[in-house]
Amino acid sequence: MAALVGLSRCCLLGPPRRQRLWLRSRPGRSPFPRGSMRASSSKAVYDVVVSGGGMVGTAMAAALGHDVHLRDKKILLLETRPRKVFNQVSENYSNRVSAITPGSATFLSRFGAWEDICNMRIKPFRRMQVWDACSDAMIIFDKDNLEDMGYIIENNVIMAALTKQLDAISDRVEVLYKSRAVGYTFPLHYQTSDSSPWVQIDLADGRRLQTKLLIGADGQNSVVRKAAGIQNIQYRYDQSSIVATLHLSEATDNNVAWQRFLPSGPIALLPLSDTVSSLVWSTSHEHASQLLSMDEESFVDSVNSAFWSNAHHSDLIDTAGSMFQSAVSFLMPSGTAGRQLPPSVAKVDPKSRAVFPLGLGHATEYVQHRVALIGDAAHRVHPLAGQGVNMGFGDIACLTRHLSAAAFSGKDLGSLKHLLQYEGERQRHNVSLMAAIDLLKRLYSTSVIPFVLLRTWGLQATNAIPPVKEQIMGFANK
Repeated sequence: MAALVGLSRCCLLGPPRRQRLWLRSRPGRSPFPRGSMRASSSKAVYDVVVSGGGMVGTAMAAALGHDVHLRDKKILLLETRPRKVFNQVSENYSNRVSAITPGSATFLSRFGAWEDICNMRIKPFRRMQVWDACSDAMIIFDKDNLEDMGYIIENNVIMAALTKQLDAISDRVEVLYKSRAVGYTFPLHYQTSDSSPWVQIDLADGRRLQTKLLIGADGQNSVVRKAAGIQNIQYRYDQSSIVATLHLSEATDNNVAWQRFLPSGPIALLPLSDTVSSLVWSTSHEHASQLLSMDEESFVDSVNSAFWSNAHHSDLIDTAGSMFQSAVSFLMPSGTAGRQLPPSVAKVDPKSRAVFPLGLGHATEYVQHRVALIGDAAHRVHPLAGQGVNMGFGDIACLTRHLSAAAFSGKDLGSLKHLLQYEGERQRHNVSLMAAIDLLKRLYSTSVIPFVLLRTWGLQATNAIPPVKEQIMGFANK
């Protein structure tokens, strides 16, 4: 919790802006050379260079290229990996999926990517049931008008749609695959006769590029962030997450996302079709390794037990929870929703299991002069709320809006004035969301009776008050 408090202090309170600007120009902060270089008219100068071609970086380039006020700008996307060819949807589901919110769907629809996704493969869900393994407490999120709460989409489907949209604007957005930046030179805040006003990028193949704005979308180990000397507050959770593709024992109207909080960590079952679901199970490192090495039958048994077993229940908690639930039902009889039983898992796709460690991370600054961070380069969260890529898409929507306004007014895209507006907006949202997710993770990682009682009553009360649930869904959807 100390790490989280420090994160909030640095990000929301922070040093005064004047002091931060002085720190930006201090020599020696960065492991990469910073300072002057002789300008050369022979070097191509881009208006924007996006470093990192994952989902967030590619979406950033596509959003900029499709913006009406940025169509005369030179935009470049740098990606270290080769271009992936996606001819058709595979019969087998990928084990890497994202839970996309309606807000992110609206963002993707602005430049055509959402229509492409819907034409490939997508599974909407209209209900989410979350419950505690130590009690009968639960909360159900749904909408009375049967609107979609979210969408489970394979990451490679999202990437295919984004790449298609980039191809459609190849005259405005250049993409360099298999291109790795090995050094950055940032401009000084005072100009001399032999200094360049732009960011210089040195590529591994010897080429040099210049840009008026560098956007770091290169993940949690961002080289752009390190090169700019931006500090990153990190905390490693004592958990790893195991993902897998699971087949249900029988076909069902699978429009429900399930999540159960076990003492060792949350386990989620996300619908991919009426018979297939994606598993995201956060647990201890040792348990995750055991789950990875189990034979398929034992693994399936472990998953079913995690969703169905009441081994963590106690008579005291059950009695107290039952009494409180009776009182809530009496006071608000229309506020409680009926419980659904989770589906049973029949088998796991061979070789679909994978494990990765979990952690919290947040950059103390999202921007500097001619530099901006988005996505995992700026923040990293626990997957229990499925907000990682949605936060990144929110960053893009916000930054694109400010850059579009700057271009319309004829302003410098790399100026701190509008970059700081982006930073302020996104930090206020992201830090609040990260704090809530971290608090949930910690609250549900204990079996101590007072804490179990607290979260049991809190979950039951929240479930009985629809306006509170609507506010939670609305905030997560921003």
